[in-house]
Amino acid sequence: MYCPDCGAKLSLKFCENEGLVPYCNDCGEFKFPPFKTAVSMVTVNKTQDRVLIAKHTNGEYLLFAGYVKKGESAEKTIVREIREETGLNAVKYKYMSSRYHEPRNVLMLNFIVVVSDGEVKTNPDEIVEVQWCDFDHALELINHDSVAEFFLKNAVAELKKSKI
Repeated sequence: MYCPDCGAKLSLKFCENEGLVPYCNDCGEFKFPPFKTAVSMVTVNKTQDRVLIAKHTNGEYLLFAGYVKKGESAEKTIVREIREETGLNAVKYKYMSSRYHEPRNVLMLNFIVVVSDGEVKTNPDEIVEVQWCDFDHALELINHDSVAEFFLKNAVAELKKSKI
């Protein structure tokens, strides 16, 4: 591990109430590991009985997601990403839960997002196919044992109880 500011090798040092934390002797500061933040969106129609699932270029069916840009709130990211990835507008949304995704070193913030009616327009460089699915079919398609499946299962349970 190296300091993201000066490049010096980090050592582990005890930090009160935190335990062992990477420390830069040159900067004289603790360097908590940075990670990215992203939103993951269970995208539903206005009647909230269908989910929009995307088949990505890697062949996996996943939820729509995107990184939070510097200075941007998670809420603004939802609106921007839904528009960029589907061409639709986010009408309303509800925060559900978060989960750390280790392979990409990212904290995923999950939302249920209700979108406007209209034609779905995607970027073919990222997404091969999209389809509106009922809850059961969406759960069949989604990449199993993934963060997306975890979020989808929670959202479906919430949507079956009540609308957002």
